[in-house]
Amino acid sequence: QVLVLESGGGLVQAGGSLRLSCVVSGSMFRLNDVGWYRQAPGKQRELVADFTRGGSTNYADSVKGRFTISRDNAKDTVYLQMNSLKPEDTAVYYCNAPDLRGSNYWGQGTQVTVSS
Repeated sequence: QVLVLESGGGLVQAGGSLRLSCVVSGSMFRLNDVGWYRQAPGKQRELVADFTRGGSTNYADSVKGRFTISRDNAKDTVYLQMNSLKPEDTAVYYCNAPDLRGSNYWGQGTQVTVSS
């Protein structure tokens, strides 16, 4: 069983910044497998950022250069630093943590709203 808890969302003006946190607990997971997704109203959930097997990072084209994913292994936490936010970044942001058996665990999500 893996538990995922996101936090850090809120309301921010365009051009502002937010840092999201995803705390993962339980057993049989690798923090390197954790990724951030988002879902805007009326749209499908999409990958925002994750880590590659080689230890690098991967981003959706729409957030490259503005968002940064990082992790703190000692705290079992993955962060998403979001800078230069745009109204189109408005969405519920979710953290996904697969376990070593391949089952996916999702958090409850955190709302990010960017006003113009």
